Amino acid sequence: MSLRLRTITREEHLAFVQSRPSASHMQVPSWADVKAEWRAESLGWFDASGEIVGAGLVLYRQLPKVKRYLAYLPEGPVIDWFDADLDRWLKPMLAHLKAQGAFTVKMGPPVVVRRWEAPTIKEAIAGKHAKRLRDLEPDWYEPRALETAERLRRSGWLQGEDGGAGFGDVQPRYVFQVPLGGRSLDDVQRGFNQLWRRNIKKAEKSGVEVVQGGYEDLAVFHKLYVVTAERDHFTPRPLGYFQRMWKALTAEDPNRMRLYLAYHEGEPLAATTMLTVGEHVWYSYGASANHKREVKPSNAIQWRMIRDSYALGASIYDLRGISDTLDEDDHLFGLIQFKVGTGGQAAEYLGEWDFPLNKLLHKALDLYMSRR
Repeated sequence: MSLRLRTITREEHLAFVQSRPSASHMQVPSWADVKAEWRAESLGWFDASGEIVGAGLVLYRQLPKVKRYLAYLPEGPVIDWFDADLDRWLKPMLAHLKAQGAFTVKMGPPVVVRRWEAPTIKEAIAGKHAKRLRDLEPDWYEPRALETAERLRRSGWLQGEDGGAGFGDVQPRYVFQVPLGGRSLDDVQRGFNQLWRRNIKKAEKSGVEVVQGGYEDLAVFHKLYVVTAERDHFTPRPLGYFQRMWKALTAEDPNRMRLYLAYHEGEPLAATTMLTVGEHVWYSYGASANHKREVKPSNAIQWRMIRDSYALGASIYDLRGISDTLDEDDHLFGLIQFKVGTGGQAAEYLGEWDFPLNKLLHKALDLYMSRR
């Protein structure tokens, strides 16, 4: 059965997202306002009865001097990725995007391929018998995900050899998640390792206070974020980016974005942003001071966010990207080491895929990205 695709309104798009238990925070209509430097469009797929059955947010980035665009659907679109006839979803999309001037299309199917539980990862690290997650037998895998990957390849979609294992993709292929559904908060805390539980108690005894902030507190967050950027050697986003994100996301839903700050003796020591879509909550950005780290404000703030996520009815608390490295000498090892202490799961997504509509321009973009 064929599907019809057309541009939809923000209201139609939001209503579809709200009808589902979860979608990426980069697939809600308000994300288009966050990415103000991109042109955006909401697409909807309709079945024969006229019911909307899929939606996607497309971000268009124009090439200099020519009206040709990179069309990007971050962690989307939201469609039936396990449909045996995947082409009936993707072919109309490619035709539409080509007509809009796209020279290449990038998308990130929100499909989990494999999961590894924290004890499996800890054992592998302690035993030093694996260098990467992919070397480990997963605790769970989705066979339909591999079929989806094969359908994409047969249809001409391309994926880099790295597959995002070392953050090669725009969005991380590997993430760390704490399941909340069907568990009590006591169960969740019992899943933490001893160091996490000890650090949370230490923060409480030290008098660390975690509060929820508002728009005016973004400046406090940003000062800590700049300190973090200097310490961890990355380029910080400007304060205006977070202010725009706050205005755009909270206008759509007052709980879409939250800000948390951890204070000790009146001084802000850590701050985080949290995003929510349906039953999925993401720890988005984190920042911390260089001093008083011994009072463990970062553990305190994470525990508060997990408790608030639980109160919101979330089924997943997502700590976002990790590398798949299990090598203690790798500079990215610290990410998985910190997050595995929550007792959650590492999850591997299907990664990002490209479809060149103009092979010459696509190759030129590929070359440019490889040299950045």
